[in-house]
Amino acid sequence: MKKLLSLPPNLVEFFYDIEKADRDEWFCTSDPIGSKLGSGGGTAWLLEACKQHIAPDKDFLEWLREEKRILLHAGGQSRRLPGYAPSGKILTPIPVFRWARGQRLEQNLLSLQLPLYEQIMEKAPASLRTLIASGDVYIRAGQPLQDIPDVDVVCYGLWVDPNLAKNHGVFVSSRSNPDKLDFMLQKPSVEELGKLMQTHLFLMDIGIWLLSDRAVDLLIKRSKKGGELSYYDMYSEFGLTLGEHPRIADEELNGLSVAILPLPGGEFYHYGTSRELISSTLAVQNLVNDQREIMHRKVKPHPAMFVQNADVAYRLTADNSEIWIENSCVGKEWNIRQQTIITGVPTNDWKLNVPSGVCIDVVPLGEAEYVARPYGFNDTFKGALTEERTIYQGISVREWLSCRKVAVEEIDGAHDLQAARLFPVCSTIEELGLVMRWMISEPELQEGKEIWKRSRRLSADEISAYANLRRLAAQRDSFRVMNWPVLARNYERSVFYQLNLDDAAHEFAIHHLELPDALPLSAPLMTRISDNMFRARVQQFSGKTYTEYERRAFGLMREGLTAAALAKKQQPHLSVYSDQIVWGRSPVRIDLAGGWTDTPPYCLNEGGNVVNIAIELNGQPPLQVYVKPCKEYKIILRSIDLGAIETVTTYEELSDFMQVGSPFSIPKAALVLAGFQPEFSADVYVTLEEQLKAFGSGIEITLLSAIPAGSGLGTSSILASTVLGAVSDFCGLKWDKNEICNRTLILEQLLTTGGGWQDQYGGVLRGVKLLQTHAGMEQSPLVRWLPDYLFTGSEYQKCHLLYYTGITRTAKGILAEIVRSMFLNSTEHLALLGSMKSHAFDLYEAIQRGNFDEMGRLVGKSWKQNQALDSGTNPASVEAIIRQIDDYCLGYKLPGAGGGGYLYMVAKDPEAAVKIRAILTQNPPNSCARFVDMTLSDKGLQVSRS
Repeated sequence: MKKLLSLPPNLVEFFYDIEKADRDEWFCTSDPIGSKLGSGGGTAWLLEACKQHIAPDKDFLEWLREEKRILLHAGGQSRRLPGYAPSGKILTPIPVFRWARGQRLEQNLLSLQLPLYEQIMEKAPASLRTLIASGDVYIRAGQPLQDIPDVDVVCYGLWVDPNLAKNHGVFVSSRSNPDKLDFMLQKPSVEELGKLMQTHLFLMDIGIWLLSDRAVDLLIKRSKKGGELSYYDMYSEFGLTLGEHPRIADEELNGLSVAILPLPGGEFYHYGTSRELISSTLAVQNLVNDQREIMHRKVKPHPAMFVQNADVAYRLTADNSEIWIENSCVGKEWNIRQQTIITGVPTNDWKLNVPSGVCIDVVPLGEAEYVARPYGFNDTFKGALTEERTIYQGISVREWLSCRKVAVEEIDGAHDLQAARLFPVCSTIEELGLVMRWMISEPELQEGKEIWKRSRRLSADEISAYANLRRLAAQRDSFRVMNWPVLARNYERSVFYQLNLDDAAHEFAIHHLELPDALPLSAPLMTRISDNMFRARVQQFSGKTYTEYERRAFGLMREGLTAAALAKKQQPHLSVYSDQIVWGRSPVRIDLAGGWTDTPPYCLNEGGNVVNIAIELNGQPPLQVYVKPCKEYKIILRSIDLGAIETVTTYEELSDFMQVGSPFSIPKAALVLAGFQPEFSADVYVTLEEQLKAFGSGIEITLLSAIPAGSGLGTSSILASTVLGAVSDFCGLKWDKNEICNRTLILEQLLTTGGGWQDQYGGVLRGVKLLQTHAGMEQSPLVRWLPDYLFTGSEYQKCHLLYYTGITRTAKGILAEIVRSMFLNSTEHLALLGSMKSHAFDLYEAIQRGNFDEMGRLVGKSWKQNQALDSGTNPASVEAIIRQIDDYCLGYKLPGAGGGGYLYMVAKDPEAAVKIRAILTQNPPNSCARFVDMTLSDKGLQVSRS
């Protein structure tokens, strides 16, 4: 998906280097110098410039049809947010949210904006290929996006109070047809909106517009006069031509179909002014006030105080409100009050008094010079110097010049504050400090005045045009590098362990930063786990041995998950007759949506949501376990499908269960959890034989797994649950299904295979269900049962197909890599897992509504999400199978981690199912591939006795 940016001219040159942006993914330009095109004309210019750069010989409409694109308008002079005018408001650094996990220390407004726009474009119909948005806002959707209609123009809006709407564009719709635009208004009065509310609804325009190719083509035509681009506004002109009763008559534009959508759980934060820079950031930080969800324990002296990428020796107190310090050095000899923004100040030893309402911006120029630009907190850089325009300490520029004995006539460009050459270029940091003191607080300082008088002076426009943004970015990077060890040392009061720790590790490695001291045992368990994985990553990036730290991380998680089992000692006793057999059998599961969100540590931090189904194969539960007494005081383990047998006579042999691939790892670990190991037993025995004598018999366990290895159907986890269920009954432990599933999670930690909870709950519990957990070490899902009609109804049952591909893949390697990313708070992985968690709700609702087609499509989306999480999920051999049947399916996926095993398909209808069967039966990928009959299990795990 292409991203097109309209930027200030100087930023275009630097953008790719500063953002490390891929030129194939991003295209940047600026509006023609000296011309005002408006948002409509600017859109036309940006699209045509991109097309000319990429495909100069192609027809414009043909080029439009090739891919989707996101356009961000981020040019302009930024008069009301001077601190980020040179580098562009869209690159404004935004502090890490105190309640969020996986953010990057270097995040900016652009990186925060994009995920929502990308989600919208992924959900948009193929005909809506162009999204247009503003670069100075941060917009959040607190709930899953709704379906997007296939029309020419889709506009997103927010439900707001009339007093806020009066400052923006407004979409008006009839109460009888709220999804259709009736007409659009620009900045209507509160009185006008009050009258409209009797018969209409209104949404505030948040600047997110999706256009069809036809709409784009017409927008470009209206932006041209005499074949040349001219001023044309999307909102006050193009927008007013839309709707059932448009305010501007234009036959072609009036004919465009339009839909308006309220952004679900929408939040709108504007970053257009100095005041909004602080107020919007504060509002986002305060979205969550539940202290359990705030990961560090810092209480700032004042909430409206933000410091990042900075070296601050000055002690901030509760008296310092509305403070923003970024990419700056503020020494202990400074004095700061309120309403102050400090940006770009290099390392210094100044003694500087900064009055309330005064802001400081320093911008590098050329290879060694700096421009000093103080300004007022509420300045808008509009009007002539002779007008009553404030700049410093709330006084007019004229008064400011007068008290410094400078005549207005000495200032070039005095007719416009933005063009006025007020700001001196300094060659040294010492000069910079002296002139800054004279400009903001010491008009009597002669040295400062002399520097100002003799210096070349620039206007605000010229600063933006000639700033050395590479130097500015390099200074920010150097301050950030200084901050890393400080954040790590002060982890209890910093955001360190909630950051993307992969990024942090990379910074520590490439800059050879000293690792902080090891965390104390009193530190939270999850923090200690993250710390060890962080250290492993630093070592790995540095080319050093790192596996010991990784082992510690996984080991600590095992300790946390097994602590409850160790604390609750078991007292097994023989609860069957000497000739009885306990028989356990279970179905397997297919995960339809939300798989991976059940996996620690993600579910421990965020909770998980999974929709899955329990199924029997060829009319039988495929996993079976038999437990019976043995006359000899030993444990005999058999596997029917593997043809293996093992006899266990000692605790040491029983605890030797951590060998992946061992045929009896599961029953050994199950018996340990049942109390046949000293640390898990309520009674004390010297030997296993002694315990079995006290128990009353030996134990014989026989396993049958009528499924090939690597099936993806949750086989090992569900087999473990089946063993635990049968052993519980045999030993009188009285574990219910929830306890059995919990102990399965612990068992897999003992085996070091890891894994989540959805496999065992999927098979142990019958039918179709949504399983949900909350954050915490105790993962006991809430079960929401779903109707099974879409799976058992006569018109649907034949549409569910299960095909064994004959291709296997072990999940442990896949699992370890993704869990590693979870430990490191990988931004991309956490964002995707969050989407998967929400997606499970979408599928849940589709099944509740009985919408078969939507259910099938959402299964297909689950498959795409799995591939995005792990590119190896869909190997070429599986893709070759899928290509043959794709046209006949609503959706399909490989259950579990993917890569092989079974392929689950939802055919479009029974006739399509017949064609799928014929195609794959006639063209099997290998000699083992075959269809297997699947039926929904209405019982789940069953345990009975002979």
